[in-house]
Amino acid sequence: MKASKKNEKEQKIIVAAETVFSQVGFTNAKMEDIAKEAGITKVTLYSYFQSKDNLQLAITHKALTMLIARYEQTISNNSGRSGLDSTIDMFNIFVEVCKENFLYSEALMSYFALIRSSAHGANKEKLTEGINESTYFKRVQEIQNVPFKYIVKEINRGRSDGSIKTDVDPMLLTLAGWTASIGYVKLLSASGDHMQPLFNVDLQLLWKLHMENAINALKPVGT
Repeated sequence: MKASKKNEKEQKIIVAAETVFSQVGFTNAKMEDIAKEAGITKVTLYSYFQSKDNLQLAITHKALTMLIARYEQTISNNSGRSGLDSTIDMFNIFVEVCKENFLYSEALMSYFALIRSSAHGANKEKLTEGINESTYFKRVQEIQNVPFKYIVKEINRGRSDGSIKTDVDPMLLTLAGWTASIGYVKLLSASGDHMQPLFNVDLQLLWKLHMENAINALKPVGT
């Protein structure tokens, strides 16, 4: 089979897996259901993906690749603006990508939890057989730090152009913004179509407050 045809079928399977995972969750999803959604036999499915773990990591790779592409476009679009503006835009884009497909945010969070618990994948005993044999696990590892590096780059650019005035380590600021964004995305995911899930709090106002806090951290009041 030609590489283009093989890649086309592989992408079709990944889309089918996204549909099934979104409907029933990763734990409850069955390979036969994914095969049916993709319009192929279970045998054919296993010839492309030997486990659900590999499929989940394929989705994780797709999510990371999309996020990286959006970050690169943002950096390009903001070349004439300040590093502060670009950094804030990148925090917003992470949430936008997750809101467009909550499955992507779940896949990313699941992956980073896996990395944390397995010493960045070095402790093979903490990984399932499906993950250890996954080609996508290696692909995700190769690009997992790129989004963080791009944000750090823009924070450093903000320091150079004077729009960001703080001595806090750029990676610490990046992780602070990332974790706060993940917490917000979890609230959005849990609330579904309702924007006031807890104590009648408008989540859009919550995000606005989060962004104000991020700006204050990057450019303290009075500077």
